[in-house]
Amino acid sequence: MAKQTIGIGTTANDGTGDSIRVSFDKVNDNTNEVYTLFGDGSTLAISGDATVSAGALTIANDAITTVKVLDDNITTAKLVDNAITTAKITDANVTAAKIADDSISFEKVDAEFTTASALTAGATVNVDFDAAQVFTLTPNASTTFNITNPKIGVTKTMVVTGAGSSYTANTWTVGGVSGTFNKISGDYDDTASTKNLYQITCVSATEFWYSISQIG
Repeated sequence: MAKQTIGIGTTANDGTGDSIRVSFDKVNDNTNEVYTLFGDGSTLAISGDATVSAGALTIANDAITTVKVLDDNITTAKLVDNAITTAKITDANVTAAKIADDSISFEKVDAEFTTASALTAGATVNVDFDAAQVFTLTPNASTTFNITNPKIGVTKTMVVTGAGSSYTANTWTVGGVSGTFNKISGDYDDTASTKNLYQITCVSATEFWYSISQIG
């Protein structure tokens, strides 16, 4: 029903407005529609899925579930940037069937796969698998690389530039303790400005394979 507006005439007491009966009939109709929409017809109530906040009707936290959203109804055009966070999505709700082919672009991938990070030189250098995809370093001492937050199946790249001394950079730990580090090939060259490319792959929580190479 469209809202019914009470006619009040053109000027006060000109006799052209609605009668008292008609006026209050419109009031009743308008009120009944509100009570039906937000209640049971006689009692106002807001369901557990909604709340009134700052004078507006809002949707309660956790009220929108997969059973309440039709397939294909949520499109990128209907979502504000950064609106979907991990706190708002349960693990079981994100499946391969719900992600369109080729829909995850480079820009949408986590920073650990899209950024480069300079490592802090020292006798022990932490390489955080969560921090970046490519790491750079110029040693200031013989270096032990300590892997933190390893991710099985993930390969990280390090570009270590020779310091022009006789430093070594070929010992490893994981989480501050010994692990298994299988060298495929290559050795670190500390000749000044020499670029050493490390590629290291995590195959278990404590086992890694890696290689070191220089520009040909």
